[in-house]
Amino acid sequence: MHPAIKNIDADRPVLIAGPTASGKSALAMEIAHRTGGIIVNADALQVYDDWRILTARPSKEDEASLPHVMYGHIPGDRAYSVGHWLRDAQAYLNTDRPPVIVGGTGLNFTALTEGLAEIPATPDDIRQQAMDRIAEAGAPALLPDIDPETRARIDQNNPMRVQRAWEVLQATGRGLAAWQDETGPPIVPMDEAQAFLIHAPKDWLTPRIERRFDQMLDLGVLEEAIANATDWSPTRPSAKAIGAAELIAHVRGDMPLDQARNTAIIATRQYAKRQRSWFRSRMKNWTVLDFGDQ
Repeated sequence: MHPAIKNIDADRPVLIAGPTASGKSALAMEIAHRTGGIIVNADALQVYDDWRILTARPSKEDEASLPHVMYGHIPGDRAYSVGHWLRDAQAYLNTDRPPVIVGGTGLNFTALTEGLAEIPATPDDIRQQAMDRIAEAGAPALLPDIDPETRARIDQNNPMRVQRAWEVLQATGRGLAAWQDETGPPIVPMDEAQAFLIHAPKDWLTPRIERRFDQMLDLGVLEEAIANATDWSPTRPSAKAIGAAELIAHVRGDMPLDQARNTAIIATRQYAKRQRSWFRSRMKNWTVLDFGDQ
């Protein structure tokens, strides 16, 4: 166990963030075993029910050994926003033992510890317009129609964030940045939580990413892709799982497995880089765990 977490307070929530493949889930289980707290998922893609292996959700054995919630509870074709996540997570904050909240989606943690603007729900027709445009030209095609303040604030390389910003402006007539500036109080203020950020250096993380994808292949991720190929669409919210498009292309005979593997690994490395940048920018007051030095 990392020295910084030997004196965990079982009476306060534990937050664990970090890049993909950095060991967050194992750490959450170790802490939850000690504190008795339930493990709450804070990953935007592990909420979907159709890509257990590819999104590295905890195994069925892990879920049976300790209580896990908000994993695989949303159909892959249903939109699930940060607001949805925050409302669902709030139900697990008033339990006998404070939870261990773990994931790689920084925006979920920001909403939890800094508050979230009460933005009206996006009408289905506007969401469909966004999905149609993304399917035709990609998420970057939406950027020119997003207000400058919001463009400067969001991760423009994250299709989910771009789509959300576009939908908010179209639905409300106000940019996402303007709504965020009216943010309400946080559900879990930072001074009431124990917040840990895993620092995973590139040279340490890259081999882990490669090994994990190979483990996914061993665990049956191709069978998972075959099961998803029947009604596959790149506009499905769960289709944003890294490697999904490549695996679907492979099982349909459009891409060799080696190419699918390499492309997915590269995309995962790029995603981890974006995560590290976001964490450095927005989580400066979290306790950093240098796993790469262990």
